Amino acid sequence: METGLRANTDRLERLQAVTDAALAHLEVEELLQVLLPRIRDILGADTCAVLLLDEETNELVARAAVGIEEEVEAGVRIAMGGGFAGRVAAGKQPVVLDDIDEAELLNPILREKGIKSMVGVPLLVAGAVIGVLHVGTLQRREFDSDDVDLLQLAADRAAVAIEHARLFEAERHARRRIEHVQAVTDAALAHLELEELLDVLLPRIRDILVADTCAVLLLDRETNELVARAALGIEEEVVAGVRIPMGGGFAGRVAATKEPVIIDNLATYRVLNPILREKGIESMLGVPLLVGGDAIGVMHVGSLAPRRFTNDDVELLQLVAQRVAIAIERAKLHEQARQFDQLKLNFVAIASHELRTPATSIYGALTTLVQRLELPPETREELIQMAYQQSDRMRRLIEQLLDLSRLDARAIRVVPHPIVLSSVLAEIVSGSVPQGLRADVDVPPDLAAVADPLALERVLTNLLTNAVRHGAAPIRLSAVRKDANLRISVEDSGSGVPEELRDRLFDRFSRADSGVGSGLGLAIARAYAHAMGGELFYREGAPGARFELVIPQD
Repeated sequence: METGLRANTDRLERLQAVTDAALAHLEVEELLQVLLPRIRDILGADTCAVLLLDEETNELVARAAVGIEEEVEAGVRIAMGGGFAGRVAAGKQPVVLDDIDEAELLNPILREKGIKSMVGVPLLVAGAVIGVLHVGTLQRREFDSDDVDLLQLAADRAAVAIEHARLFEAERHARRRIEHVQAVTDAALAHLELEELLDVLLPRIRDILVADTCAVLLLDRETNELVARAALGIEEEVVAGVRIPMGGGFAGRVAATKEPVIIDNLATYRVLNPILREKGIESMLGVPLLVGGDAIGVMHVGSLAPRRFTNDDVELLQLVAQRVAIAIERAKLHEQARQFDQLKLNFVAIASHELRTPATSIYGALTTLVQRLELPPETREELIQMAYQQSDRMRRLIEQLLDLSRLDARAIRVVPHPIVLSSVLAEIVSGSVPQGLRADVDVPPDLAAVADPLALERVLTNLLTNAVRHGAAPIRLSAVRKDANLRISVEDSGSGVPEELRDRLFDRFSRADSGVGSGLGLAIARAYAHAMGGELFYREGAPGARFELVIPQD
């Protein structure tokens, strides 16, 4: 009897050591490393392991082990209700296996380690299972009720300690999350230039998610494609000018669905960007950049080792993405405002200069006519003609400026409807090309199109006027329907556009050294093309200049 009392006292002292350890450690990993050897020793066992419940997957995950460390290294997961540990958790009751050779086990490591007998008990907090604690022996052993009761007492203390440590970690994790999001917010508020903003944000985002790569793709609304704008760890994406169609591949799917997308194994996923595989990325997480419910881009992070991105990872990246999206939109608006202010200053300065020339000529001619009544008739006629020509030039310039103003303000309404193209184009040519100058119209008589005749007239009139002024006859206007687009070409027989002018050909007030014209015609023509949802291109002709207007017809 004395021996039994001494054994019980010894066990209680060891159980108190478990309690002391439980109260002394706040980190889950550190706590388990201290607890498991003590619990193993209390039961006189050879192995001891803890599996904790992953509530997202409803699986038990090997978290710590002594004598059977392979269970943790292999990342063993046991479904609730399955196998030995799953039965313990599902039943919330101890399970004893006197001979595991006769038992159904899901974890082959138990037999590989030579374990013969096991006992497992649930880790319970307020009646809810948070995991399983089990011990095993390499020799066959019959665990009695005292063994089970003692292990359950140890498990009760361990469960409280684990939950306490988890709550501490959750609080610390939440605090860190707030600090991370605040760091992104601070950067977002501190930088107005987009490039500078992204250079600062991406390293912070990568570090917050403990990832190897981070990239931002922004939506090009004209092409409906995502364009790689900034990247870290995968800089080749930006250098190569990667473009992903909306809905295509990984980033396209994120933007189209406006939902996060996780890739656990990139090798099994269809991606449009080969650089992702070339860089050795194994797992990825992408979230949309949303402003007012609209996707303006995508932000994604990746890891070079296989990784399961959790709901916490998704939530954190979404929180960050919300701040980033607002910051990007703010930077874009700042850049647009800056460009608009500069454009406005340039526009006012150049427009004033352009208007001053004809205004000065008109004023000079009229002043001479008024002050010198004795002028010869032929001189008076010359002055009147000059005043008329300059006033006509001023009228056309003012009309062009008003056109641009309305186009900029989107005050011009484009109303496309079916037209017979040959008759419309013939009428435009007759009103734009002087008589005696050869202009050929090569358009099938039955070619129909859907377009706004007024907008079409504004584009082609400017192109034909440009051909008359800067090219040479014959001028050829042709049209064809191809690839669901209407393609109208205006080609002259001159020397073409000088190479030094081509990069700024469609810029406002851009013109050749001859100084002929206002330099607004092509800018207006392209703006009208955009208003119709199309585009205006310059192509080298044979031998002259060739402009092609493309209007979608689907």
